[in-house]
Amino acid sequence: MTKITSSATEREIAQQPEVWPRIAALVVRERARLDAFLGPQLGDANLRIILSGAGTSAFIGACLAPALFRHLQRRVETVATTDLVPGPQLHLQRSVPTLLVSFARSGNSPESVAAIDLAEHMLASPHHLIITCNPDGALARRVSTLQNALMLVLPDETNDRGFAMTSSFTSMLLAAALVFGVLAPDVVPRLASAASAVMTPAHTLAQRLAAQRFERVVFLGSNELRGLAAEAALKLLELTDGRTVTMSDSVLGFRHGPKTVVNDRTLIVLLLSNDAYARAYDLDLLAEVHRDARAGAIVVLGVRGVDLGGVERLEFPGLDGARDLEVALLDVMFAQILALRQSLEFGLAPDRPNVTGMVNRVVRGVHIYRWPEDRANVSRR
Repeated sequence: MTKITSSATEREIAQQPEVWPRIAALVVRERARLDAFLGPQLGDANLRIILSGAGTSAFIGACLAPALFRHLQRRVETVATTDLVPGPQLHLQRSVPTLLVSFARSGNSPESVAAIDLAEHMLASPHHLIITCNPDGALARRVSTLQNALMLVLPDETNDRGFAMTSSFTSMLLAAALVFGVLAPDVVPRLASAASAVMTPAHTLAQRLAAQRFERVVFLGSNELRGLAAEAALKLLELTDGRTVTMSDSVLGFRHGPKTVVNDRTLIVLLLSNDAYARAYDLDLLAEVHRDARAGAIVVLGVRGVDLGGVERLEFPGLDGARDLEVALLDVMFAQILALRQSLEFGLAPDRPNVTGMVNRVVRGVHIYRWPEDRANVSRR
């Protein structure tokens, strides 16, 4: 077994069960301030909610959006800052009251501030909720000048010092779910307990898989778990410096061409839904790829009590009745552990996996261009 050396990435993955209750306590303390800010907006039936961020932070919105739509029964969309900034006219509607929810670990990605500026310029009634791990970032400084913004700063340890976002991802996702009432604070101890219980078996399974050095890894999930699959694929790609080719897809979408990626050097990771209806499609696909007998290995992540016909699995104790958004937090923790183990298996340093320096903890080289005032196809103030 590859020996894990002490690293920020390792510590930040391991700390998540301890950090999550602190996130819940923070949201409870800030409840009155949050309600005073959000209450009038959520009372507007025409409100549009945009969940935004760059890279991993964008996948927070992808995970949260389905559950938030179901909870609020109103317009909720995910638009990454990396899509919004080069094409604001495609995503912002001047006359529609809009709450832009920005997720940012450091808040120093240029697109994060640019998205705020564009919303302020192009919307008649913008409001901003910022969830960040860094009170001193460029994003925090920008919104401190706005009267129509509220910022929730998470505990300092969530501002991951490692290259890849790990505890910052789960902490911001959990915080947003608690802020909007998608999850209640009293579910957090159960999630933290399940995460603690699964930590050792997750490392054991991940090490066994990493030792096989799969060339390709595919993550599959539906609904909230679709966005989580994308984040899982990115985490493994990042921490292995691109040596492992990864992809993600929806459970049903995988059959429509992407399944051709599977060969005997491919690992398939299925994120099993806790929703009985969605799970029926999961199990159909699982049976199909098992019959195909082409994949090098198939692993299923999820709750107990589902007959998977002997396929390798990692079970999450105590979450049998949990929502998929809750299960997602444990799914991604395993994906982080797998990425860590695979990185070490390749002899890389997880805190600095990109040996060429081509990519960095905070993106570099992005020039933000001023939106031209003469764009006739855009409503402006």
